[in-house]
Amino acid sequence: MIFKITYQPTKTEAPRRENTEALYIEASDKVEARRLVDENTEYNVEFIQELDEKHLAYEKQNPEFKLTVFK
Repeated sequence: MIFKITYQPTKTEAPRRENTEALYIEASDKVEARRLVDENTEYNVEFIQELDEKHLAYEKQNPEFKLTVFK
């Protein structure tokens, strides 16, 4: 499953809508998606959303769409 994760780049500043960014990862469920982000970044996660086929097709139309892979 592909998840869209919206986040703030840092945990030390107050969240602002203007700073919200998104990344896309593949994980088996929301718990694993959250674990991957927490273990590999310093991001302040706002929301994790599982993408269905139609939503994923829409997101892929964005030229900045890129699946993030953590090693």
